Amino acid sequence: MVTGRNKEMKILEETLNDDRSHFVAVYGRRRIGKTYLIRETFKNRFTFQHAGLSKGTLEDQLFAFESSIKDSGLVPVRKSKNWLEAFEYLKDVVRNSSEKKKIIFIDELSWMDTQNSDLIVALEHFWNGWASARDDIVLIVCASASSWILSKVVHDKGGLYNRLTEQIHLDTFTLSECEEYIKEKGLVFNRSQIMQYYMIFGGVPYYWSFLKKGQSMAQNIDRILFENDAPLKDEFKYLYASIFRNPQVHIRIIETLATKKVGMTREEIIDNSGITNSGDLTKKLEELESCGFIRKYNSFGMKKKNAVYQLIDNYTLFYYSFLADGTNDEQFWSHQLNNPAINSWMGLSFERVCLRHEKQIKMKLGISGVQTEVCSWYCKEDKEKGVRGSQIDMLIARKDQVINLCEMKYGTSQYTLKKEDDEKIRTRISDLQNVTGTKYAIYPTIITTYGLIDNKYSGEIQSVIVMDDLFD
Repeated sequence: MVTGRNKEMKILEETLNDDRSHFVAVYGRRRIGKTYLIRETFKNRFTFQHAGLSKGTLEDQLFAFESSIKDSGLVPVRKSKNWLEAFEYLKDVVRNSSEKKKIIFIDELSWMDTQNSDLIVALEHFWNGWASARDDIVLIVCASASSWILSKVVHDKGGLYNRLTEQIHLDTFTLSECEEYIKEKGLVFNRSQIMQYYMIFGGVPYYWSFLKKGQSMAQNIDRILFENDAPLKDEFKYLYASIFRNPQVHIRIIETLATKKVGMTREEIIDNSGITNSGDLTKKLEELESCGFIRKYNSFGMKKKNAVYQLIDNYTLFYYSFLADGTNDEQFWSHQLNNPAINSWMGLSFERVCLRHEKQIKMKLGISGVQTEVCSWYCKEDKEKGVRGSQIDMLIARKDQVINLCEMKYGTSQYTLKKEDDEKIRTRISDLQNVTGTKYAIYPTIITTYGLIDNKYSGEIQSVIVMDDLFD
């Protein structure tokens, strides 16, 4: 089995044991393991497989597609002028196959959709007009541009509307799944080290494949990111360019959001980036959200039109903190560990990890079955209203009229609440009540690495969650 993908593999495997044809869409951000999942599930037993070209004209894409047709054992009698003609050759490949189930795998479908191409028309004609009437085809399409496949295939309002038999969204690994992956690879790292690597790369499986035995976590990070020939030294250059054809505006949005950890409203993004307010901005924000680089949330007590966009991609945040300006130190991470800049970054990154594990946090709080709204929250100072100005990194508003106001503290030992911590928590509670007018009970909640030391300031804390709870 593929680590963390048992459910998805089962869905794919079941398409082989049915007496009808299946049309499956698999999507998720780049490096998430879509292609690996499909190839491992079917053990490369494809009647036809093809991957779109990341760059290329319609003519280039058709040439590559016909090359894949040849690899499947069929020689086209003439060059295809369009996708309708190209898919006719795909029909012949299926007709010539003696396999009980003909598995067709088209990877990076979005790259094949060049300007003014008839790709979707041809796909629609292939499936609706021919393949769906058979009982022996499994058609799997895949794309890293999640917004494209969602709009063009999954939520299509035309001929492909409601035609998918299955759709699979691959999410990033949780800490637990990363720990499972580590063990399966025979690597030995403790949970603190796994957490540190997760802070940098999140749960993107591809990035975890670079870890090697016999090196400390710090040595691994230096080798992967900071050495002269580091395999991921230039990852940022390709991360967005490989998904979006013209990523300049996407990157400007990302750069802008990187400056404010709780996120920005649409208006704040426009004011701080210089990007024009238009439908194109809406599209770019939706694309970044669907690929998992940012999240959109409604701040508690605020109107939905004031939704906040927050950068949540761990690698991107790490890039702007330590890689964007460049460094010649090949042992940068080993040399800088425990300095103030690294410690500050770890505190911020730990908050992102907690946001990714809200399911585990709710489980520990015993509210898994309670409807909740999880968001960050902030307000500006307003002396007339007695508001001092607060920022809450994680707020869990519950249907049972309770709010867990979460304080996230990363450290290498048990955390000691100090007088200033107690004052901040009280101020945040007061500001939240004054600004939103909420009548909910507010429970101060601490999420920390190794727990809380009992002292005179810890008595008001209603719940304590530790790092191990995030691994559940």
